[in-house]
Amino acid sequence: MTKKKIKKTLPRDDKGGEYTAKEIFVLEGLDPVRKRPGMYIGSTGLDGLHHLIWEVVDNSLDEAMAGHAKNIEITLLPKNQVQVIDDGRGIPVDKHAQTKKSALETVLTTLHAGAKFGGKAYQVSGGLHGVGVSVVNALSIYLKAEVSRDGTKYMQEYSRGKAKGKVTKIGPSRIRGTSILFEPDTEIFREINFDTLHARLASL
Repeated sequence: MTKKKIKKTLPRDDKGGEYTAKEIFVLEGLDPVRKRPGMYIGSTGLDGLHHLIWEVVDNSLDEAMAGHAKNIEITLLPKNQVQVIDDGRGIPVDKHAQTKKSALETVLTTLHAGAKFGGKAYQVSGGLHGVGVSVVNALSIYLKAEVSRDGTKYMQEYSRGKAKGKVTKIGPSRIRGTSILFEPDTEIFREINFDTLHARLASL
């Protein structure tokens, strides 16, 4: 019995089908988050919007769990803005050796940057499975971070994940802690549901 080779020819479309190195796109910084937000927060619906809030709140809760904060304040403001304030240690503002930017700007503009990936800053953390506050920044029209530590208050503003300027000293401060105010991008999200937020916060 002789073997027969069967060759099947599939139709090929050579019109506009070029596939070379120039077809490979590299998204840098937080661009991937804005391009595919659902990959990072699950959806662009109400759950995804609320996920942004939990990312910020989790950071404050971690400070409380570590024994460095006693108070966390969450405020819903006009224009769908959210502000989360804690009286923890405050996000560091000194220069980060790897990024050459302030630690504050690093955690707000770099994916997978934070103190929960190593070191001794957090022995216990409730937010290890999150995507980080940088994703909140990427998906916000506006974000303002204010940090009070070592007797000084600092501030930096951002828009869609990019810093609008450097970290600036606002003045002396007798308190300590971090305030994150952000406005979710209206091109991606709808309005926040207060009842859902209230139920989650009550359980936390």
